[in-house]
Amino acid sequence: RHNGDNATDFKLSKAPISNPEVSSWTDVIPHQKGRPLTDLSVFENYYVVSYRELGLPRIKIYETATGVGHDITPLDTDYDMYVIGETEWASNTLRYGYSSLGRPHCIFDYDMTQRTQILKKQTQVVGRFSESDYLTERLYATSDDNTQIPISLVYRKDTLPSPDTPLYLYGYGSYGINIESEFSSSRLSLLDRGFIFAIAHVRGGTNLGRDWYDDGKLLNKRNTFTDFISAADHLIATGYTSSNTLIASGGSAGGLLVGAVANLRPNLFKAIVAHVPFVDIINTMLDDSLPLTTMEYNEWGNPTEEKYFDYIYSYSPYDNVSKQSYPNLLVTGGISDPRVTYWEPTKWVASLRHNKTDNNILLLKIDMDSGHSGSSGRFKRLTDVALEYAFLLFCLDEQK
Repeated sequence: RHNGDNATDFKLSKAPISNPEVSSWTDVIPHQKGRPLTDLSVFENYYVVSYRELGLPRIKIYETATGVGHDITPLDTDYDMYVIGETEWASNTLRYGYSSLGRPHCIFDYDMTQRTQILKKQTQVVGRFSESDYLTERLYATSDDNTQIPISLVYRKDTLPSPDTPLYLYGYGSYGINIESEFSSSRLSLLDRGFIFAIAHVRGGTNLGRDWYDDGKLLNKRNTFTDFISAADHLIATGYTSSNTLIASGGSAGGLLVGAVANLRPNLFKAIVAHVPFVDIINTMLDDSLPLTTMEYNEWGNPTEEKYFDYIYSYSPYDNVSKQSYPNLLVTGGISDPRVTYWEPTKWVASLRHNKTDNNILLLKIDMDSGHSGSSGRFKRLTDVALEYAFLLFCLDEQK
């Protein structure tokens, strides 16, 4: 598996053991843009290729002798699946992990010869939970440049999407990181209250290959923000929610995303949650004494160069706060955060309080015991989740 010959989304090649030089390589699976080949596992009689199609992970099994291949059929329309390593060379059994927004994490043993599988383990959910009560979907929104933006959704089957339905829209879109459709037991608290949960798979990840990442970084960073807005507009236009019940959420670089969107389209959301948000980006990127600044030039650009300074400044959330109405906001930070220093959310909130023209809620919480990943300890983490959910429920209840 390699990315030579400009195969930016990787391809699979083979060579004889007697002559493994590059000149003797021949393609087994050719390169295909937008369909990244992400992993390879080799057995005595089979080889297994992990790849993405339309942004969704897939697992394909090939017979080594014939080259005939077949895919493992997913259980849901939107999901996450991956091969679990440490394979036995002579085995015909492939172990893989699987989950969806409505299905707890599972481990399957798949017989590659018989094409049958056995569920070996599934994460238990405390309480009266049944995965049959929940529905997962995958939608596509059209962005400003006609790019199709995938959206993952989950909600209870007895929840009817409508303009009155609260919808929690999450986004990230940086560093090539994909936000997978993984199950969360704490999220059930919202779903069972009639919420829809959604992930906007905006550019800046690698869901649809290297180009998907490159189109959401450096001088293309604005695509991340407009993709998120397009996803929100699509969910409203198709009747899943409305701006009176739509919530945006993001953390770290996802906090930058929702911070930029708050400036661009503040009336699109009822509330925004920004966890450890990277919102003072121009000042941070100009300070090369900070431990992470120079390595971040590959993602955002070096603002000592005029073109990057101007572009970063044009979307930096802190620098673009204006005299306008903003949605309800919950902003968090950690006093010991080395990635997004605590003064970034603090400065942003101070500027918002000075400039905003509304009476909506604006809360800042700096945790005095935590860093970038939030509180440690499972019960303290649940307290943080409870704070966020209480904030959202209060904001939605106020409109009544």
